[in-house]
Amino acid sequence: MRVHLLREPQPDDFRLLKSLVPGHVEWTAGPILAQSADFSILVAGFPSQEDLAASPNLTTLVIPWAGLPEPTRIYLQQHPDLVVHNIHHNASSVAESAITLLLAVAKETLPFDAKMRNHDWGSRYDNDNQSLLLDGKQALVLGYGAIGKRIARLCHAFGMTVHSTRRSQQESVQIEEGKWIHPTSKLHELLPETQVLIISVPLTDETRGMIGSQELAKLPSNAVLVNIGRGAIVDEEALFLALKEKHIFGAGLDVWYNYPKDIPARKYTPPSKYPFHTLDNVVMSPHRADHCDDTGRLRMIHLAEVLKAAALGEELPNPVNLDVGY
Repeated sequence: MRVHLLREPQPDDFRLLKSLVPGHVEWTAGPILAQSADFSILVAGFPSQEDLAASPNLTTLVIPWAGLPEPTRIYLQQHPDLVVHNIHHNASSVAESAITLLLAVAKETLPFDAKMRNHDWGSRYDNDNQSLLLDGKQALVLGYGAIGKRIARLCHAFGMTVHSTRRSQQESVQIEEGKWIHPTSKLHELLPETQVLIISVPLTDETRGMIGSQELAKLPSNAVLVNIGRGAIVDEEALFLALKEKHIFGAGLDVWYNYPKDIPARKYTPPSKYPFHTLDNVVMSPHRADHCDDTGRLRMIHLAEVLKAAALGEELPNPVNLDVGY
């Protein structure tokens, strides 16, 4: 079995990957030389059309993270015989980041920090400036995959009752004390009692604009929204207005509507056409929820699970349904 990694890992990470996969696997890495390409598995998140067509023996694409990038989905339409799998190495890191954003918003950490840096103690004595208590409140987690399950568990640990939705759920079920799972169709029924709304669904045709002005209006005024899914799941204008006019308490956002187009643009690219940065009830993060000190090692461990199954002729985990989008 030959495996090609479009982006070569760091040397230590690559050695770890090789040590976890049966020794008969052959490896290549880096830009593909079409004239000599001969691999059955390609590991790449954003392969080009040429990359997908380079090897006549290619049967499997492994995306080395969760989700299916839209450009890749489009290219794959020209290769209907390829099977696609992904990995969930970043689930713990993203879940922790979601809770970090939630706490930063609910406890107004950044405004208090900014005042203390100017030696201003006023917020301690301002009775109108109260942070939110999470214990006893209701959380709603949209998406109950690898990340959503961890988020739900962490919210429950804070003493919250936790409701989750997933596309494949047929009916509402209590899965344990204080935790329920519902079909997505129950969303509007759940929103009015939701103080914490955390979005962890992938971006698909079904989820694009899933949270718009109507959904935001159903949330109570003390609600916090956290988005670690994709920006376009929440209507851009509706979210900005809900925050600006204080229809909801605040939001923690790690995903956005506009991204740098090249390396120089990373120095200055507004993440939205609306000035979210002017709002004091928003915590902004540059789509880095999955970053942590263990990212490289965890990616290799989870990637090895997929490649080891392939090498042993076993069923590969984490299949991607191209029609659904994840």
